[in-house]
Amino acid sequence: MTTTTAARGTMPLAGHVSEARRRATRAAVSLVVGVILGFVLSDQILDVLRTPVEELAQSRQASLNYDTVTGAFDLQMRIGLFSGIILSSPVWLRELFAYLTPGLTAREKKYVLGFTAAAVPLFAAGCAFGFLIFPRMVTVLASFSSEEDSTILDASYYVDFVMKIVLATGVAFVLPVLLVMLNCLGVLSAHRLRSSWRIIVVVIALFSALVTPAADVLSMFLVALPMSALFGAAVAITTVHDRRALTSNPTTIGRTPCSD
Repeated sequence: MTTTTAARGTMPLAGHVSEARRRATRAAVSLVVGVILGFVLSDQILDVLRTPVEELAQSRQASLNYDTVTGAFDLQMRIGLFSGIILSSPVWLRELFAYLTPGLTAREKKYVLGFTAAAVPLFAAGCAFGFLIFPRMVTVLASFSSEEDSTILDASYYVDFVMKIVLATGVAFVLPVLLVMLNCLGVLSAHRLRSSWRIIVVVIALFSALVTPAADVLSMFLVALPMSALFGAAVAITTVHDRRALTSNPTTIGRTPCSD
């Protein structure tokens, strides 16, 4: 990085815009590559997504349907886009953390790598978790209709439904890393996190209720449990950091970057 970038705290507006453009370009290029790869693999991905519908078809008439001539192609493009976001996550997460970090000294580069190293597997784990729970959601939602009824699903709507769940759980798993980063930047203290735990629990419960069927309490619990555990881990990490900061300099608690 240049000296100008390393001193982002005094960087003029034009410098911020230039760096944002540069990092956005890198993220966009990685996204395009991911979308192309996702498009190539779209048939295999759709086979996986279709599995709950095929299981449902064993007890009733159920199928994915296209309501337009271009429906199949549009569906492959949607799968490619969603897959591209997931596949390119190591790049755009790194660029996001690098831009949010106020300056990239040698030590701060280590922070960016650390945050990225934590965020990427958590995002992947969240997406995988979404893939694991969505078949149950499909089964629960379909159970509200009679077995004599036909379940004819619009393919585009179905894929959007699944991918939104997958991406939502992926992003939710990354949020604790953002909390730790804000603490390292001196923006958020561990005390504030601890004092806000009731609000956080309510937010987690609301999020879990939004991404799971209303009647599926088990899926809601399965989503809320790991999110609560990750929040607890974030609180523990920020508490340790603030105690170290308090020991080294009592006047800098909650306002100093992460120490080595």
